[in-house]
Amino acid sequence: MENLLAIAVGMILVNNIVLTRFLGLCSFFGVSRRIRDAGAMGMTVTFVMLCSSVITWVVYNLLLVPLGIEYMRIVVFILVIASFVQMMEMIIRKKSPDLYGAMGIYLPLVTTNCAILGVALLNTEVERYSLAGATVSGLAAGIGYTLAILMMAGIKERLELSEVRPPSGELPSSS
Repeated sequence: MENLLAIAVGMILVNNIVLTRFLGLCSFFGVSRRIRDAGAMGMTVTFVMLCSSVITWVVYNLLLVPLGIEYMRIVVFILVIASFVQMMEMIIRKKSPDLYGAMGIYLPLVTTNCAILGVALLNTEVERYSLAGATVSGLAAGIGYTLAILMMAGIKERLELSEVRPPSGELPSSS
């Protein structure tokens, strides 16, 4: 059985889905302007990545492999992820309109986040994790994504609030 702690540390720090594989960059750059928005997007991605990792592992190992149609995994995974996000959006809209309003654009953005598909593919292609390994991988990849987007948002906010001064000894030109 695989080492779940090693999978978690690997996906969060060593093989961060954003920083080493460059997946999920659209939402990463688009939503990393404010820490609050980045945190909401990170939590949403983490939840969807965790659930999608479990669902796609089950679909792959209990449906695609026994039927001998492993080559269909990309299409099936895209359908599973998009369907799951749409289902979650409908449930949240119905059960908690306040949460739905707070999540706003983040749920539809998550549907197109290639990091989620990337983790689902990694769980079946490269590593061939067990269900527990795929679950930890999905959760840790989401946490890694969240850490990366929060760091970028923190840097952006700090740069936006900082005062730009010329190097010491130089006067700004007044032309």
